[in-house]
Amino acid sequence: MPDEGKAPLPSGRRKAVALRYWAGLPAPFVAAKAAGQAAGRLVAIAREAGVPVLEEGGLAEAIFPLDVGAFVPEECYEIVARVFAFVKSIEEA
Repeated sequence: MPDEGKAPLPSGRRKAVALRYWAGLPAPFVAAKAAGQAAGRLVAIAREAGVPVLEEGGLAEAIFPLDVGAFVPEECYEIVARVFAFVKSIEEA
């Protein structure tokens, strides 16, 4: 999947967050998260499974403090909507 031209962070600082949304829920939620080498592994597993990956460090930083299962806060809706639009464009391609 595209990395949007961004250089990856050093593995010790890298963070990965997996988001999920199902119709009927009030917002997307944190499905998984990891930091450091585990973040690299989470990204690798997602790619192996064909899950679209978008490297967006600002979003990961904003959402990482949330617990797995927590809904994305309203202040992140705009950027999360862009992420889901990116995913939809890949699925429709």
